[in-house]
Amino acid sequence: MQYITVDDLAFHYEDEPVLENISFEVNSGDFVMLTGENGAAKTTLLRNILGLLKPSKGSVTLSRTNRWDEKLVVGYVPQQVSSFNAGFPSTVLELVQSGRYPRGRWFKKLDKEDKEHVRRSLESVGMWDMRHKKIGELSGGQKQRISIARVFATDPDLFVLDEPTTGMDSHSREEFYRLLKHNSQDHGKGILMVTHDHEELRQYANKHIELIRKEDSPWRCFSMDSCKEPSRHHSSSH
Repeated sequence: MQYITVDDLAFHYEDEPVLENISFEVNSGDFVMLTGENGAAKTTLLRNILGLLKPSKGSVTLSRTNRWDEKLVVGYVPQQVSSFNAGFPSTVLELVQSGRYPRGRWFKKLDKEDKEHVRRSLESVGMWDMRHKKIGELSGGQKQRISIARVFATDPDLFVLDEPTTGMDSHSREEFYRLLKHNSQDHGKGILMVTHDHEELRQYANKHIELIRKEDSPWRCFSMDSCKEPSRHHSSSH
């Protein structure tokens, strides 16, 4: 089932073309890595997909429903989300638990399943032992991890992750990639992840989208449908 469909997307900042000829899909069960050099407008593409920016041309379709015909839940981790200041009053546990509250029901009691989900989410990013710490006491990398844990706690159908492993060591990154692969393969989640670690990630992802550009042209889609057997094709140039 298609969770994201990008069809011939182009995006301009004022009159300057930034993205062009972007077409790809993210299906239920896909783990898609999105790469490109610095400045390759990867975050701009994510923001178009999430409806935070409007394409100049082409379209983005986000499925309204998941594969069980329920409302699609999207979990988004923006780049360097960890901007909580030192005075932020919540503990790690409280912040991640807030991911389990349905919209508008902040004070419902969490049941056993909710608590188990929160524990697994924190363990997945190696932060369970720090659950009683105040957010403001954490390092930038630790704040990034609990932001990811909070998204895991919401149990989304589609993960949209913008360089989520910033500040993680190689062991933590591998654990995290393994967890994402398990979520896509065994639970049918869709994952679209911007990363610089594409060599490291190659064994876990099943699709690779690379943004490239020819001289003096906008960033274009250079798609490899499978990392195992890359079928490389450049989009046409204007």
